[in-house]
Amino acid sequence: MYLTKKKKEDLFKKHGKDAKDTGSAEGQIALFTHRINHLTEHLKRNKKDYNTERALVKLVGKRRALLDYLTKKDILRYRAIVKELGLRK
Repeated sequence: MYLTKKKKEDLFKKHGKDAKDTGSAEGQIALFTHRINHLTEHLKRNKKDYNTERALVKLVGKRRALLDYLTKKDILRYRAIVKELGLRK
């Protein structure tokens, strides 16, 4: 499996308050970004995998919604997570 329990804990520890803070917007955005990157690599190899393509589009939409929420709630947290993860917008 590409996403082990240890990898998830590391993501949440790095981007959230601690490893158990799975509900923070930053932690969820980091997790979605990791999954999006994995699915993007998969689709580069398997161009006709339309189910994965649909899942990728849904994940991007979820991440966008969380980023929009952070923009409205706390612009400094939004800017920090975008810079940290290297997102375009």
